[in-house]
Amino acid sequence: MAKLITHRGGCHCGRVRFEVDAPARFEVTDCNCSICAKTAYLHLIVPKARFRLLSGEEHLTSYEFNTGTAKHLFCSVCGIKAFYVPRSHPDGVSVNARCLDEGTVAGMTIRPTDGNNWEEAYPAGRGTFSD
Repeated sequence: MAKLITHRGGCHCGRVRFEVDAPARFEVTDCNCSICAKTAYLHLIVPKARFRLLSGEEHLTSYEFNTGTAKHLFCSVCGIKAFYVPRSHPDGVSVNARCLDEGTVAGMTIRPTDGNNWEEAYPAGRGTFSD
């Protein structure tokens, strides 16, 4: 596994702030499901132990659809979904790589994933962590 560094990020208005431990270069997934495609979300998925919410919990609002497994969290002030608990990794956190602050990301590889056909893409019901 590559050396982990701490990346910081947050929503547009700055009320929601977080830290995530990940390599400087990492892979993200670009899901084509209805919500990810409409929000241009790039998934950096990590175990929950590598994610820390620093501020803004009181500004988060939740949205669930379909099976209700994924817990989509949005800033109630600016509407940005900077992170959430994904259906594919209920024991992890998906950080929107587009919400990371500049300065610590050395590069990212974007891998498309077929969220429109989730059951076929994840026949076991969940994904694995990549790093």
